[in-house]
Amino acid sequence: MTSAFEGAMKQLDQVEPYLGKEYARGLKLLKKPQKIIKGKVLGHRAFRVQYNNARGPFKGGIRFHPNINEDEMKALAFWMAVKCAVVGIPYGGSKGGVAVDSSALSREELKRLSFAYADFIAPYIGPWQDVPAPDVNTDGQIMAWMLEEYERKTSQQSPATFTGKPVELGGSQGRIEATGLGGVTVLKNYLNFLSSKKLSNQVTNIAVQGFGNVGFWFAKLASEAGFKVVAVSNSKGGIYNSKGLKIGKMADSFKPNITNAELLALPVDVLVPAALENTLTKDNASAVRAKLVLEMANGPTTPEAEEILLKKGIDVLPDVLCNAGGVTVSYFEWAQNLSGYYWPKERVLAEEKKVLTTAFANIYRVVSQKKISYRQAAFILAVGRILEAMMLRGRI
Repeated sequence: MTSAFEGAMKQLDQVEPYLGKEYARGLKLLKKPQKIIKGKVLGHRAFRVQYNNARGPFKGGIRFHPNINEDEMKALAFWMAVKCAVVGIPYGGSKGGVAVDSSALSREELKRLSFAYADFIAPYIGPWQDVPAPDVNTDGQIMAWMLEEYERKTSQQSPATFTGKPVELGGSQGRIEATGLGGVTVLKNYLNFLSSKKLSNQVTNIAVQGFGNVGFWFAKLASEAGFKVVAVSNSKGGIYNSKGLKIGKMADSFKPNITNAELLALPVDVLVPAALENTLTKDNASAVRAKLVLEMANGPTTPEAEEILLKKGIDVLPDVLCNAGGVTVSYFEWAQNLSGYYWPKERVLAEEKKVLTTAFANIYRVVSQKKISYRQAAFILAVGRILEAMMLRGRI
C-alpha cells in the first residue's frame, strides 16, 4: 500500500503541470519538511515535524496513537500547510505525536505523558514559531497540561502557544464543533453550486465512518441541518438505519449492526470518511456506491482509490478543504489570545462559515475552468500561495 507521505507527494505531483516553470525549484523544496524532531518521551517514540512556514508560524495537531510514525507525521504536516493555504489563514504546517495507546493510561499517567511531551517540544514551539493543537486521542485537557509545562519552562504566560484549549484558559468558543461545522458548510456549498444535479438537501442520505469528535459533530450538525444520517461507525463497527439515526443519543449506547467495510459500501448519497488515513484504497474503492465522498479525516483516500472513484463519476471533496474548520477556529483562538480580546460564539461560527464558503467558491471556480478534480483545484490554489510566499522570501 502507498504510504501516507508517498500519497501526499503524488497529490503534489498531480498539480505540477498547472503551475509555472518558475515554481519548479520550489516544488522540489516542498517535497521535504524543513525540520524533523524525534526522540523518546517516557520510553515512547515521539515526533514533531515542521514542514513549511513560508506563510506563517508552523501549525498542527498532536496525536497519541500506537501506530504513528515519521512517514505519517510528514504527510500530516504537509497537508496542514496546504490546508491553511486553501482557506487563506496565515500559518504553515506541522504535526506531532507520541506512539502510545493512551486508552491504557490512567489519568495521572496521561498527565505525565503530556507534561513530558511538552517538555520535549518546548524549544521548538511558541506563538510565533509553532502552534500545536489537539488531534487524535488528545483534547483540551491535554493542551492545558502542555500549556502549563511550556509556561513553567519559559517562565511566562503564553496562551497563544497552544490552541484547542479549554475556554477557561483562553480557548475559543465554538472550537469543539468547528471541524464538523466546516464540513457541513462545505457540503451545503457543494449542493448550492450543483443544485441542478444529482443531490438535494432534502433527500441526501449520509454515512459517516468514524465517530470521534469530528465524525460526531459532523453527523450531529448535518442532522440538525436537515440531512438524513443513516449510518455511523467507530473502531468496533457501524450502526445503520435507513430511516435515519438520532445522533445525539448514540454516544452512550453504540451497538454495531454492520461492519466498517459494509458502511463504506452503503448505497448513500454522501460517504464521509472521518477516522484515519488510508480508509479508501484501491482494494475497496470499487465497492463505494455513494455519489459524493466528503473527506473529514486527514488523508482517508489514497491516490489510487481516488482515481477509481473519479472514473465512477463520484466527486471527492478533499480533506484540505472539508476539515479546515478546525484550524480556522484555532486561528481565531490564536488571534484572540494574542490580542487578549475574546469573541462570542456567534461571531466565531459566523466567521468560520465565511472562510469556508469563500474557500469553496475559489476551488469551484478552478474546477469549472480547468475541468479537474476538487483536490487538484484545492492544491493548485494552496501550493501556488505557498510557493509565492517562498519566492517573496527569497527561498526560491
